[in-house]
Amino acid sequence: MSVRPEIEPREAARDVARRLVEAGHRALFAGGCVRDRLLGGSPQDFDIATSATPEEIQRVFPKARGVGEAFGVMLVRNGGHTFEVATFRKDGPYKDGRRPTEVTFSDEFEDAQRRDFTVNGIFEEPETGTPVDYVKGRADIEARRIRAIGDPHARISEDRLRMLRAVRFAARLGFDIEPVTADAIRAHAGELMSVSPERVGEETRKMLAHPARARAAALAEDHLLDTAVFGKHHEPGDCPRLAGLPDSVAWTTALVAWHLDRTARETTATPRLQRAQISAFVQGVRARIMLSNQETDAVDAVLSAREAILSAFASQPVAARKRLMAAPGFDAAIAVIRAEDGPLAETVAIDAARELPDRRLPPALLDGNALLGAGFKAGPQFKFLLDQAMDAQLEGRISTTAEALALATKVAGELASGSAAGFGVAPRP
Repeated sequence: MSVRPEIEPREAARDVARRLVEAGHRALFAGGCVRDRLLGGSPQDFDIATSATPEEIQRVFPKARGVGEAFGVMLVRNGGHTFEVATFRKDGPYKDGRRPTEVTFSDEFEDAQRRDFTVNGIFEEPETGTPVDYVKGRADIEARRIRAIGDPHARISEDRLRMLRAVRFAARLGFDIEPVTADAIRAHAGELMSVSPERVGEETRKMLAHPARARAAALAEDHLLDTAVFGKHHEPGDCPRLAGLPDSVAWTTALVAWHLDRTARETTATPRLQRAQISAFVQGVRARIMLSNQETDAVDAVLSAREAILSAFASQPVAARKRLMAAPGFDAAIAVIRAEDGPLAETVAIDAARELPDRRLPPALLDGNALLGAGFKAGPQFKFLLDQAMDAQLEGRISTTAEALALATKVAGELASGSAAGFGVAPRP
């Protein structure tokens, strides 16, 4: 097929649907793109549902790639965009709480019935924009509610992750969860623990990355779903740290804020965490929602930086403050602290903007090679001497390599005179 670059996503998707129709098949927009347009948005991602089988889709689009052919799903590239094109289907029994054991290619009515929530089960005629609604999704959009299609217990048993998805959609769209669906979620909430950590983590990331994260957290707690993330249920309460974060913030920072909000409900004071408590939380949540190494480090860094800031930041030496300002998690920690101690957060932010605006330490005036070249023996004293030189550099007491080396020589001499064994220091005369 010909590829036309820089086509608007909707027009490119309409072109795909048009070509399927011209080949004798039914083709409709499906899912979130329909929901979001009905809500007044301009969706950029379009899914297409069709009566064409994967083989028939391949004949219309020879370069289409199968990503779930057993489920009738193909990827079609057009106009610089990739679209998921799925055959209308009816799902068979679910045995693993995630996927049907078999699917049967069917029609659009049956395809609508297998979907999760009514707001996601509406189709749309690509050419005219006319909704095709077999599940009363438009009424639920107007009523601003998330309702399972058919029996909510059955929908949840098919895929238990739908419970978290209900919370995420309700928070993101500003909807309520319809009472029967909400009751079913609470009844099955414990089963979320059997869902793989990878899938729970993926949904948690999406939930906490969105500006409506505080409401999502409240809904998760209200529907007993927070255990899958934190290892225990906590009665719903305020989340001022989570609510006070900027709209655009790393989801790991939001996770930290949520954890601190939950911890704060158990004490009247600002929660303070010991190193062991930080490590226990980080390792626990890492296992429950499968954090990557980078995400694990990010969570640890924010909690550690927060504790350092709360621990008499203003009274620390300039060098110590600058090292903290350059540490991972520093700015994120300030964002969290704003809801705990606004004046402190503002003072720290002002100091950081003045003392280390780019949050990067300057290149060191002295390194290990320079010490070796000056006759120092390699050993445990190196780090101490280099740290002393960097502290002096950060505090403006030295400004050249010669001054840094002179300081290191002086400190090494003091170490040697203070202990017969010393640090193995043997500077050149």
